[in-house]
Parts: sequence; structure tokens; C-alpha cells
Amino acid sequence: MKNKQSNPRDLKNKYIPTTEFYSQIIDSLQDYSIFTIDQDFIINSWSSGSAKIFGYETDEVIGESFDLIFTEEDLANGIPKREIETALKEGRATDNRWHIAKDKSLFYAYGLVFPLTSIDGEMLGYVKILRNLTDRKQSEDAIKKYIKELEELNTHKETVMAILSHDLRSPLSAIIVTAKYLKDNFHKMKPDAVQEMLDLLYKTTTDQLDMLDYLVEWARIKYASDVFAPKKIKLTQYIDKVFDTFSETASLNAINLHHEIGENTTVFADGKMLTSIIQNIVSNAIKHTEKGGAITISAKIKDDKIIVQIKDTGIGMSKEIMEKLFTPKMKTLSESSKKKKGAGIGLFLVKGFLEKNGGEIWVESVEGEGSAFYFTLPIEKPLLKTGSSDEIMFDESE
Repeated sequence: MKNKQSNPRDLKNKYIPTTEFYSQIIDSLQDYSIFTIDQDFIINSWSSGSAKIFGYETDEVIGESFDLIFTEEDLANGIPKREIETALKEGRATDNRWHIAKDKSLFYAYGLVFPLTSIDGEMLGYVKILRNLTDRKQSEDAIKKYIKELEELNTHKETVMAILSHDLRSPLSAIIVTAKYLKDNFHKMKPDAVQEMLDLLYKTTTDQLDMLDYLVEWARIKYASDVFAPKKIKLTQYIDKVFDTFSETASLNAINLHHEIGENTTVFADGKMLTSIIQNIVSNAIKHTEKGGAITISAKIKDDKIIVQIKDTGIGMSKEIMEKLFTPKMKTLSESSKKKKGAGIGLFLVKGFLEKNGGEIWVESVEGEGSAFYFTLPIEKPLLKTGSSDEIMFDESE
């Protein structure tokens, strides 16, 4: 059987795509950024989709470095170079990450890089393809956040129920019993005994009211996000406010309160929460500092956050106590109540407030030598964080 011969006339009429044809196809993909870089990582072509996504016109980026599209964090971590190295080694490199546009806004995109070679195999540079997946990323993050909040809600519900049923109910039962005894026996009791029981009633009821206030505030922050209003504020104003609140108590115990923070030091946080954070830590420091001691607040800047230290010369804590400070359990709360040192829910509340403001808290302490509480807060309004490279696949269906 003879092979069918090509008709020269058919070859003459056959359409062969041109470079212009492929360029038109690339420019028609408005949802994709497609551009090339040379071997020195300099941008030498820029599609209309790139202009739409990044905001740069072609003449603004031609001749600019590949680094232009990456965040400062990714540049510091050597991401551009790592992408190229992976593309050379494996033939392509893919990732999901945040990129930065001309107006400094961030968008989340799938990225693909592969080497660009000529017909003869000569290395010409690299092709970079990006697809904006910000909406999908935000939807996924919203779902993850919702699931996390549901899990936290269940955990917090159990904790609150334990506190209400054990650490509030038990003392209230004792208050009722004491009040009934006074009611039935007041007329035949000695004045000193009456005074002692009244003092006990007052102390117990005020302690329980403090705990209830903590619970209400905790619930307000956990489940009423509309009251959360972070902004740039001066740290010293809130420290001075707390020191004024405790000045009389500190004076009575000859405890020196002072801070070493500059007047213009600022943080980005919710003012009411910041007051509560400082107030709780200073209050605990006063309770556990002997007469003649000192409580000092200082701060230092690290990266984009400020680290605040509240240090006392008090009795210090054991390792076992430190491990339980920010996670109140029923046993811990009960023991604290019996020792009249408070239930510890204040520090649990502080931890929640700091997490809400993008911060964290930890403690260092030596028994007999005092304690130092540290917490962080952002200096400026936090930007969106970069995501990992395996969260979203390029070829997923819409």
C-alpha cells in the first residue's frame, strides 16, 4: 500500500501561525499575567493581562528586575532566585503566594516559571505565568477561620461552663450558707464574730464579681467582633492610665511603679483591650510583690512589632505554675481561689486580647527572684500574610 503523498497545493494553502498570532492569544488572556525575563532576571516582555493584574504598563516594567513583583518578605527569603533554580533543575517551578502590585496592594496568585529556549536549544531566559486567585484564597481563609472559631467556641464553652459550675457556684453556695447563719444567729453573736463573717462575705462576693466581669469581657471580645476597633495609639498613655489606677495600692505597699518607654512609642491595637492587658499584668505583679519592691515596664522594637516587658521583683513562679498561666483549668482555678490569689482567668483573657490584636504573650520567672511578662503588638496595621505554596492548585475547576 502506497503512502499518501502530500499535495504541494495543500501545503501552500495551509495556515502557519505567526509570532503575532501567538502574541494576540497571550494578550487575550486577561486573567493571567504572562511575561518573560532574560538570564539576568530582567523583564523583557509584558502581556496586557500583566498590566491589568499588576497595574504596570509595559514601558514601566521593561528593563526592570524580576524582584519587582515580590513582597519584601519573599525577597528577604530569596524566593525569586529559588524559583529560577527549581525551574532549571526540574523544568518548571510552581507556587502559591502573595505578590505586590504597583499601588503596593497585595494579591494572591498561582505562579508558574519555566525556562525559555530557542529551537536550537539555546537558553534565552524564563517565562512567568501568574493567575490572580485572591478571591478564592480569601474564601478559603474565611472558611478555615469559621471552622477554627467553631472549634474555639466549643472549647471556650466547656471552659466557661466549668468556671460557672465550679469556681462561681461553689463560692456562691458558701456565701448563701454564711448569710443564712448570720440571719439566724445575728442576735446572739459577738460583734467580733459578726464583723469577721461580714468581712469574709465582702471579700468572697467581690472576688466572684471580678471573675464574672472577666468572663463577660472575655465573651464580649470572643463573640462580639464589632466592638474591636484597633488603631495607632501611644503606648505611654495607656501605661500612665493603669499606673494612676494602681497608684494608691502601690503606695500603701511601698511598691515603685515606673516605665522606661518613649513618649512617641506607638502600637496598632484596640485601646480598651490594651488597657485591660496592662491592667491585668500590673495587678498580678502588685499582688505578688513584697513591700518595697518595684514594677518596671520597658519596650523594644523587633522587626514590625514591639515587645513590651513588665518586670517585677516579686516572689516569682515555679515552672509548673508558668505552664498553666494562660490556659485555666478547673483544678488550677480552684487552687488559686483557695489561696486567695485570684482565679487566673485574667491572664487567659489577656492572651485572648493579644491574639485578637495580632500579638502573643509569654513569661519568664524564677522563684524568689520575680517575674517578667512579655507581650508583642504590631507597630503598624498588619498586611496580609504570605501563604504556603501548596494551598491552591492551578488546574482546579472553578
